[in-house]
Amino acid sequence: VPLLPRAFFWLVSLLLASLIWFVSVHLSDRENAKLQYGLLIFGAAVSVLLQEAFRFAYFKLLKKADEGLATISEDGRSPISFRQMAYVSGLSFGIISGVFSVINILADSIGPGIVGIHGDSPYYFITSAFLTMALVLLHTFWGVIFFDACEKRRYWCLGLVVASHLLTSGLTFLNPWYEASLVPIFIITLGTGLWAFITAGGSFRNILKCLSCKQEDDSRVMMYSALQVPFED
Repeated sequence: VPLLPRAFFWLVSLLLASLIWFVSVHLSDRENAKLQYGLLIFGAAVSVLLQEAFRFAYFKLLKKADEGLATISEDGRSPISFRQMAYVSGLSFGIISGVFSVINILADSIGPGIVGIHGDSPYYFITSAFLTMALVLLHTFWGVIFFDACEKRRYWCLGLVVASHLLTSGLTFLNPWYEASLVPIFIITLGTGLWAFITAGGSFRNILKCLSCKQEDDSRVMMYSALQVPFED
């Protein structure tokens, strides 16, 4: 399933959020530092809300497409499961979000200068990399949970997804106090990943069954290899 159409929805939400922030900045007092910082937080919140709105719009679009594929298939079922669509949608949102998060950082890494030369944190790039990784995973998990909540009309789950997205975005404003931002974000990532795993039908029993099957397959491969290799004195 191609990722580009799904990433396009995230790009449109980013464009709209950027336009709202741009207009707000130019209509306000640009000399007021506190006001500009508040508008930056406002822009981040609007961006999150627009991303979730476009995620919902994409859910509705996929729902219509899924019904159309089911009607033209021979067995009356869509060739792609809805959970696969949710996973790919979340992954595409995460990848394009990660690209835009890290592209300016990579541009600054070219130089000139050395990180930390003016007293800034020398861990700027490594923490940015970890933060980008967390955002990619979070968008993937949010996609799975969001689509399942829309399908089953669990509005409290939708509220938690939006709230966790807003909280994660807000925690980034604590940088460069990285301990206060990265640790909570990774806790949110682990919790959301577990939630998405259960939402997708995963369980501890399935993990044990998967591991036992893998061990059986490994033992069969070793036995097959032993039978194929001739014994030498």
